[in-house]
Formats: sequence, structure tokens, C-alpha cells
Amino acid sequence: MAEHPSTTLKLSGHFAEIAPDRWQDGAFTLTVDGTPQSHVNMDDPSQLFFEYVQRMGHVIDQLSEPGAPITAIHLGGGALTLPRYVEATRPGSRQQVVELESDLVDFVRAELPWSKRASIRVRHGDAREVLAKFPAGMRGAVDLLVVDVFSGARTPAHVTSVEFYEEAMTLLAPEGVVVVNVADGPGLAFARSQAATLKHTVGHVAALAETQILKGRRFGNIVLVGSPSALPLHWMPRLLAGGPHPSKVVAGVELLDFIGSSPVVTDATAVKSPPPSKNIFQVKPGRG
Repeated sequence: MAEHPSTTLKLSGHFAEIAPDRWQDGAFTLTVDGTPQSHVNMDDPSQLFFEYVQRMGHVIDQLSEPGAPITAIHLGGGALTLPRYVEATRPGSRQQVVELESDLVDFVRAELPWSKRASIRVRHGDAREVLAKFPAGMRGAVDLLVVDVFSGARTPAHVTSVEFYEEAMTLLAPEGVVVVNVADGPGLAFARSQAATLKHTVGHVAALAETQILKGRRFGNIVLVGSPSALPLHWMPRLLAGGPHPSKVVAGVELLDFIGSSPVVTDATAVKSPPPSKNIFQVKPGRG
């Protein structure tokens, strides 16, 4: 059988591959450096596969009026799973995607093209550098900011600091929401410090994840949700009810307990997110 479409990214040297989902017709997985990064259902972009992406989708569903267009910025592109989701569930939304690997965007556009009707603009470059280049009209006008920046399986250090978040938060509308994908393992030192850093920056934060991950018992993804305004309490049961199960929303005093004495991350102290064990996410490339 022929190999799946693949390319070697010029900037990072990572191997990127798109493979069909063997269990679902019309769906595909983008793998970069052996790590599944995106899952896209081309027949129904409103369907989300990865658990942490589903949780992000639940947050997006709560913004503004259901189905109403929003203004969104996505730091980290992958296969544009969430931009496609926003377009499918909130047609007419204005979206911008920042992706460092230009040839990854070209690869995805060729193999998994998104709707030409979608108002999605792709900006090429480092997420932090591009932040400073957004026009003044975008400052304070963004309803949704997604931070999902990975190089292979790890988040680069320079997009984890308070200086980074302070720059990013200038884009948010007063009731806008930032959604951050944090990957961490037992002990959750990285995730706790990211929660401390985001709370220091925006003031109101909640964490969403599968309960065993929040207890630090295994490696996985925690979704941090932050806003300059208080997060509506009626969101919480809805976020839980949306699944996947079992899951938990940590906020208020419980979030402070989760953070504990974890320090706010600065440019001087920032580190990459920890690597997952090879047997967790890594898949062999070139499966025909």
C-alpha cells in the first residue's frame, strides 16, 4: 500500500504525516515528530476527537450567544481543527491563525483543505513575535484566544512566561477568554506554574481535565481557561456535562489549592513543557 502523505518540515526538521482514521471515514490525523497533533473530520468539522480539544470546544460553545460569530486568534495551527470547528458552529466568525512552520500550513492546505467560505487568515511566524504585530484595532477586541503552541510534543519555553501572557492578553476583549493547552505528567509542576502564571495575568482562571490527570497520576492535557472578567458560574456544570467523562473543573479556592506554592513563570525561569513517555503518544511514521 502507498505511504500516507508526508513531509519533512524545513524549520524544525520534524516529520509530518497525515493518515486516515481507521475507525472513522472522512477523518484524518496529523502527526508531527511522532506525536498526534490534530484530528480533523472533513465531513463534519464540528466533531472533535481528542479529549482536551473537546473540552476546548465546550468552552467555545459558551461564548457570547450560541452560534453567534466571534473574533478568534489561534496561536499554533496544526491542521486547524479548532478554526474549522468555530467556522462550523459559529459561521461568519473572523479568525486568525499563527503558525511557525509555513510548510506545515501548505501541507495541510493541500491534503486537508478548509472551506473557502471561512474567514480564516494564516499569519506565519513565531507566536510571540507575531503577537506584537497585530494591528491596533485587534487590541481589546478578541473574544477567543487559543494558545496551543507545540514543537513536536513540547511547548516552547518562551510562550509560557508572564511576559508572554501579558502581551497576549492585550488582545482580549473585556469578557474575552483565553484557552491554553497544557501537557504535563505526574506531579504537574509545569501545569501548576502555568495556572499560577495565567491567574497572575488575567485574574480569573479555571482548569479542565480528566480527573486522573488532575490528580497527577498520569501524563495528559489540562485545559486552562482565563478571562479578565469573572468566568460565569453557570458554565461549570455545562463544561462537565459535555464530557468526556470522568472530568472535573477546578476553580476558585480549589484552583488556589491546585496552584499551591507554584511560582509565576518569567522569561528568566521559563522551561519547555516536559516530554511525554515514548509509549504515550509516539506513533511510528510511514504506516501504509
